Amino acid sequence: MTAIATQTRSDRRKVLEAALEAVQLRDQFSPFKESPSKKLHGEAAPRLGKERFQARLGKPFELDQPGEIGRVGEAEISPYTRKPLGIDYPRCDKDALIKAARAAMGSWAATRPDTRADVLIEMLFELEKDTFETAHATMHTAGQGFVMAFSGSGANALDRGLEALVYGYKAQMDVPDTARWTKRFLDPEPVTLDKRYHRVPLGPAAIVCCATFPLWNAYPALTANLMTGNAAILKPHPSSILPTAMAVATCRRVLDRAGFDPNLVLLATDSPDQPVTKELIAHPDCRIIDYTGSQRFGTWIEQNAGDRLVFTETAGCNSVVFHSAQDFEKAAGAVVRAMSSFSSQMCTAPQNYFIPRSGVRSGDRVIAYEEAVQILVSAIDRVAGDNATGAAVCATVQAESTLGNVEAMTARGEREGRILRHASPVANPDYPDARTCSPVLIESEADNEDFYGEERFGPIGFVIPVETAEEGVERATRQARSRGAISSYLYSTDEDFIEKALPAYIAAGASVSVNIDGGMPVNFMAAYSDYHVTGLNPAGNASLTDLAFVAPRFRVVQTRRKTG
Repeated sequence: MTAIATQTRSDRRKVLEAALEAVQLRDQFSPFKESPSKKLHGEAAPRLGKERFQARLGKPFELDQPGEIGRVGEAEISPYTRKPLGIDYPRCDKDALIKAARAAMGSWAATRPDTRADVLIEMLFELEKDTFETAHATMHTAGQGFVMAFSGSGANALDRGLEALVYGYKAQMDVPDTARWTKRFLDPEPVTLDKRYHRVPLGPAAIVCCATFPLWNAYPALTANLMTGNAAILKPHPSSILPTAMAVATCRRVLDRAGFDPNLVLLATDSPDQPVTKELIAHPDCRIIDYTGSQRFGTWIEQNAGDRLVFTETAGCNSVVFHSAQDFEKAAGAVVRAMSSFSSQMCTAPQNYFIPRSGVRSGDRVIAYEEAVQILVSAIDRVAGDNATGAAVCATVQAESTLGNVEAMTARGEREGRILRHASPVANPDYPDARTCSPVLIESEADNEDFYGEERFGPIGFVIPVETAEEGVERATRQARSRGAISSYLYSTDEDFIEKALPAYIAAGASVSVNIDGGMPVNFMAAYSDYHVTGLNPAGNASLTDLAFVAPRFRVVQTRRKTG
């Protein structure tokens, strides 16, 4: 499928129809531009985007919202420059925000799904116009590299937004507006009823965004809520407000232009010393919670949300099991690059490497365990030590606390295991003060699951020697069931081994990639095709994106009248 430029209502309808087909075929599709190439955007676009971002620094971010009670923004410090962005944002009273959101839903909920879809598709394409500026905002708050920020807060995030919109549209259109029903009871004349079906949204939603990927999960939550008639209040992480604030401003502008109340989309900011998330989601009129972030807080929300509808994507203990490979060095290079990418601050990054003590067959020879370990170490060294690519691949570490986690795991590894490779800074010639860190690689005995058997956030990897690859599969899938896993990776040239291993991953709700060793990032998640998170283990209770992610956000109320 090819990209479709949207300009008219007819064009937007074509995008909707193409996306509906894409989620059915599960084939590659995107109407958005993933590459920042000047050939696609024009010579001036990259420069203008950077200039617009720089023009925001040190100034108030104005957003005309109800209930402003102060300003926040002091926690936004660029991981690249280590300097504050100097932007302050409106802090609004939570009661005023939710009241405004509830009031805004009236005419929006009464609008036909076709019209809502039309407005939301226009909204996504308006958001795409800001992608260069948003990429710089994401870089200097979340810490991603420019190319990742361009796609992760641009096309890839917008694709997930469109995908959720499409599923919301499907769920809404499955409910007819009217029906005539006839049935004969005891009387000779049949009873005929005219029925009307009303799609009723649950109520305002709170979208709690994460610091490292502020928009990738926010867009699908946003469109899922809006498509089903609900208002959305976006609550960014206090260290990563700007990308979300920019998106909220654009959404409000599109809604206002279309004749709807802009308070359908609102921004709820806070600061580290005055958090608002718990108060916001505890409000009796907050009916839906979309959360992305740590497993600890996600579990707290799930356990304390009461009768609210909750969707979570938290964290996973992602594993790699090596049985055999056509080319072990190539396979190792692929997974190491995924681990190094954005310093392992992606929820799909591999963490645990299970390697048989007897070694790994590679082509026509067996690579001994120690050699396999050294190949992994060398692969990390090549990524982190290459000034031409290391800075772009590893990007920065978003929070200082993540470096503390690396130090703590290294110290524990020295006591309980073996340090195979120490973490180290990654040179960034463009930003010499950038907070960077290449992965530490630690060997741990297989029985020490308290050490490696949960997500260790940041550039931290474990090599776990096992007696057999079958043991590696058993341990990896058991951890997925108990601690969660979002992405799993398996390498084997033995089809019988693969077929025996796959049911264990499926039963654990652990999506698995088999023998991906190049041509694409092994942890790439394609919208319209890949289901991101299964909801079957502790890594989250929702999937991006399926009908279950959108359908519960509205209910059907019927009226019926006897005719004649």
